[in-house]
Amino acid sequence: MNILFTCAGRRNYLLNFFREELKGQGQILAADMQLSAPAMADADKKFVVPAIYTDGYMDLILDICKKENVQALISLNDLELPLLAARKTDFEKIGVKVLVSREEVIDICFDKMKTVEFANKIGVLTPKTFTSLAKAKEALEKGDLKFPLVVKPRWGSASIGLEFPINMEELDLAYQLLTMRLSRTMLAEASKEDFDNAILIQEKIQGKEYGMDILNDFNGETKAVYVKEKLAMRAGETDKSTLRNIPQIDEIGRKVGRELKHIANCDCDVFEADGKFYLLELNPRFGGGYPFTHYGGGNYVGAILAWLRGEAANDSLFQRKYDQIFSKCDRLISVGNEK
Repeated sequence: MNILFTCAGRRNYLLNFFREELKGQGQILAADMQLSAPAMADADKKFVVPAIYTDGYMDLILDICKKENVQALISLNDLELPLLAARKTDFEKIGVKVLVSREEVIDICFDKMKTVEFANKIGVLTPKTFTSLAKAKEALEKGDLKFPLVVKPRWGSASIGLEFPINMEELDLAYQLLTMRLSRTMLAEASKEDFDNAILIQEKIQGKEYGMDILNDFNGETKAVYVKEKLAMRAGETDKSTLRNIPQIDEIGRKVGRELKHIANCDCDVFEADGKFYLLELNPRFGGGYPFTHYGGGNYVGAILAWLRGEAANDSLFQRKYDQIFSKCDRLISVGNEK
């Protein structure tokens, strides 16, 4: 079974988790726009491709799948998910299982305002959120909204553009700065359809932060939820974490999985404040916090490979190692010669 990872980036660990579970019965392929992407070094075959919004990009990925007899494709980039969802049937015609959810699901997760609306619809708390600076200011004046706030792109990725204003002056500056910067970042394409409402002003929940990995099978049925307390963050990613047994958050995860009906993993953020739990983000892919699930006993990789083979996922893949602290660390690797 050959598996292609697109936008492979820094996810060496994920490639290696799949390699371990394949046990020599297949190859790991990686595609990225930079040869120097660390994950390229751990692939059996690597492909340098253009940026995802380049004309012909998806056709090039299809061509790689045909030539390399790829059976499954996994994207590691939020911005690529809508593109893959739209072309999913093209991959299926050549026998490639694309681990990406339906377009409607991707839209709910990628559009953070729709994420808020989804949470409200299924009865899960979420921070007060505005797409209008004027309405946010009106709520502040009425006392319905309080500082500190979060200002962020509505269609965001990798914590790009996050600001945390603590007063009205900082709010104006943060909003103006993000408006100017948004058109110059990789988020410009994603935001172009509604640029006037492409920035969110959101209540900042002060409390403990948790990550969840919600595993659904290929029919959208929820099979596992792993809840992890984030002990430290770095550059928008979980750096230190431990698996926790918190039934209230587990139930939120199962409710999200049932209602969203995504496939494979969905990486989520939840905050606890004053005994209440708030859903913040939905990322329908493997996220930077997945290793903490994996080492905590949740072998989602093994389950996904079983489903790709048409088999059931064994219960032994879902062990629980609560309260063990795991921490990421940097390592230096050679990614090969320039030429």
